[in-house]
Amino acid sequence: MKTLSVRNAVELQGILPRPVDGGRALLGIVGAPGAGKSTVAAAVAALDPGAHALVPMDGFHLADQALSGLGLLDRKGAPETFDAHGYAALLERLRRNPDHTVYAPAFERDLEQPLANALPVPSSSSLLVTEGNYLLLDEPGWRDARGLLDEVWFVDVDPEVRRRRLVARHILFGKTPTAAEEWVRRVDEPNGVLVAATRDRADRVLDVSDWHLT
Repeated sequence: MKTLSVRNAVELQGILPRPVDGGRALLGIVGAPGAGKSTVAAAVAALDPGAHALVPMDGFHLADQALSGLGLLDRKGAPETFDAHGYAALLERLRRNPDHTVYAPAFERDLEQPLANALPVPSSSSLLVTEGNYLLLDEPGWRDARGLLDEVWFVDVDPEVRRRRLVARHILFGKTPTAAEEWVRRVDEPNGVLVAATRDRADRVLDVSDWHLT
């Protein structure tokens, strides 16, 4: 599979999936933790705010209360800590393009918790951009979600750059440097290996090394 080197979203405008017969197109942006998929997805959505809507996968994080009950709080971010079936159900609803606004959940970074009904998706949105780690995972729920997407693009970047971003992100949201390094080693990096194994299932691979990602 050929890798496309991109520096900004404008370079992607000509290859965006197009809606058919007045329907909607659904584009997935996938990548390992810290690859920059959220930045890329937001930039693509911002190319045409009136017609593009952003619906991240992160809104389907299980809340800490649920994770504690499942004994998964220390693995937050792994595939089993998301409501994959709920995510697929939302994509299916959005795919049908109802004649009313649909409200999707978001993820509040300051709280580290999902927020219900936080993202309005108007019926006028012709391209839905969704992003997350596990859009290409061949497992129940995730497999259903992938089947609803017209295309999935894999965001690639140097692994050491990713690791530095992850450590800085965890520190920004309250972890000590030592705790941030430990979380990246124990949780983020194994998840990254899992995501990297799905790379060949993508429709396109984007090298974003020259994109000024945050």
